[in-house]
Amino acid sequence: MRKNSIILILILSTFFCKAQETYWVFFTDKNETGFNPYSYFSDKAIERRQKQNLPLFDYTDLPINQKYVKKVQETGAHTDVQLRWFNAVYTIATDEQILSIEKLPFVKETKPVAVRKMTLAKHEAENINEDNQFLLDQQIKSLEGNQFINSNITGKGIRVAIFDAGFPSVDHHEAFAHIRNDDRIIATWDFVKNKEFVYDYNSHGTTVMSCIGGKINDQNIGLATGAEFLLARTEKATEPLSEEKNWLAAVEWADKNGADIINSSLGYTFHRYFRSDMDGKTSLVVKAANLAASKGILVVNALGNDGDSKWKMLGTPADADSILSIGGTDPYTGIKISFSSYGPTASGKLKPNVSAHAHVYAANKSSYSETYGTSFSSPLVAGFAACAWETRPNITNMELFDVIQQSGSLYPYFDYVHGYGNPQASYFLDGKSPEKKYFTIVEEEEDIKVEILEFPKGEKYLYYHIEGQDGILKVYKVIEMDGAKEIEIPVNKYKPGVLRVHIGSQTESIEL
Repeated sequence: MRKNSIILILILSTFFCKAQETYWVFFTDKNETGFNPYSYFSDKAIERRQKQNLPLFDYTDLPINQKYVKKVQETGAHTDVQLRWFNAVYTIATDEQILSIEKLPFVKETKPVAVRKMTLAKHEAENINEDNQFLLDQQIKSLEGNQFINSNITGKGIRVAIFDAGFPSVDHHEAFAHIRNDDRIIATWDFVKNKEFVYDYNSHGTTVMSCIGGKINDQNIGLATGAEFLLARTEKATEPLSEEKNWLAAVEWADKNGADIINSSLGYTFHRYFRSDMDGKTSLVVKAANLAASKGILVVNALGNDGDSKWKMLGTPADADSILSIGGTDPYTGIKISFSSYGPTASGKLKPNVSAHAHVYAANKSSYSETYGTSFSSPLVAGFAACAWETRPNITNMELFDVIQQSGSLYPYFDYVHGYGNPQASYFLDGKSPEKKYFTIVEEEEDIKVEILEFPKGEKYLYYHIEGQDGILKVYKVIEMDGAKEIEIPVNKYKPGVLRVHIGSQTESIEL
């Protein structure tokens, strides 16, 4: 018996000594590699570059030297996903193997692969009723989406890539019949199982796609009903921790296949990352997102659902400067929904950029349901962006980024939960509405008094923030006016700074 115990201990010791971890192995160069952009990129990808006066390709597009990959494999390590943009290969290796890999002359560095905690959206399946109809109406109305619909603006000609956990029933669900009938699902890929079929697994992607361009009984669920689609399964929803490798592979695939917009409802937070890493430059996914933007793609990402958790703040890649990050609002109040994460980035940059409803009515695997999450705010804005780009086909992705912010219902006011508010379709059809005067600001010795002259129709909130000299908000609040004729704002402890107040279409600022 003692002998058997010793053998078991030795076996377990050997197992733990040989335990494998996952790494990115980065190479020093791309020597001895050739590249033809016309055979690698789709026609749509080349068209996007030409339209925005971008080079057809750059160093990041060149392939990885396969001799280097083979040498890594010869250490006994296993390799998987290859990232051209970062000249890196995903590697599964023991401690001993990774030490051997790090000694190879063409290896620049190795980094552990980051993982994230998955938070799935909550669904409440039921037949459409009065409450469901309210949600369906509000998710369009809050973006003034009916103005796009009435003008026959549908995102036609815009190609949208969706990164998610699965797309069951998209190949036969009635919500997508108009897309299938026109053959507008251009390409699909399952990065988890390395195959083309994606119409299975978790239904989160089905719901997300419907929020971009789905319909129910000829009524819009999302706005981009005329867009084209690329569907990428990047998440294995049965696993509590999900690696970023599939997201990174998918963004190169989306670029290659001509995506104009990427919708990502995914985020990486407290596993292998710290709050200080949410700075718009640290994580590999944020670098990939910014690279995608440099190649002419508008990346739209959910801010996250950690507002009620200990983490609180946004996840990466929503911290990227060049990503349009989307916060969540409550359709019943019009202001931040409780679970929506908070900005700014760790470096103090404004996030979210804009917001949309995070409690929606949308398609699921077999029917339609009520559902929650900023992962549905993001596709609502992605669909909006496709329509906005259709109205201004000659602008670049970053020009579109800017005008979507400027179209926000709160603009030029902003805060770290709503950004510039919900983007508005009228801005792209009629321009910004003229500002109306609803209040005046009276400076007193210690505080500021806001005198209400008129209550805007359908509006019941006063927004204010105080911006410090470093450009970071010291405080921001939303106050329900409730018929008040004047509201006092305490400012003395926040001096010096700039106070901004917003009601309706009016924003005023004063130096403190």
